[in-house]
Amino acid sequence: MDQSASGAEAPSGLPATLKKFEQRFQQFLDQTTPYHKERWAGAGVLFLLYVVRVWLIAAYYIVTYSLGIYLLNLFLAFLTPKFDPAMEGDNEDDGLALPVKAEDDFKPFIRRLPEFKFWYWATRGVATAFLCTFFPIFDVPVFWPILVIYFLILFGLTMKQRIKHMMKYKYLPWTVKPDYTSGGGAKSG
Repeated sequence: MDQSASGAEAPSGLPATLKKFEQRFQQFLDQTTPYHKERWAGAGVLFLLYVVRVWLIAAYYIVTYSLGIYLLNLFLAFLTPKFDPAMEGDNEDDGLALPVKAEDDFKPFIRRLPEFKFWYWATRGVATAFLCTFFPIFDVPVFWPILVIYFLILFGLTMKQRIKHMMKYKYLPWTVKPDYTSGGGAKSG
């Protein structure tokens, strides 16, 4: 029987190679999931290589500025709860909002952007910016001190707004472990 007649023909050539690469890459990502420190160390090394390259060639400031804005956007999504208490009317029925009163039940902090996706997209952004430094078309001449000042102002204002939001709704986007050694925790026996 002819394979093309039955429709069970296996893909070959470039589509098959791409599919195989995607599967291996996904397998690599799945294997790295439990290694938080190692993943972030690798991302940090890649970012450091990028910074050294930009510093040494003294160019690609607009790429660096774009990377900074992108990383700031990812960081803000990482700090933001998935179910924002400011939008209380939108999620009353699902029961997943953060508690805003002392008598409310505890609900875990669920991030809008989970840590793994934050790492993945940040690493991908740094790798893309690093790749852009090899193409002169991305070296747009700019007066970099203005970009630095604008980025610092933008960072300050957005972080101030995010911290006010955290204080207003009394949540922390990270886990604070109780101190059982100082006598403030649960007593045994």
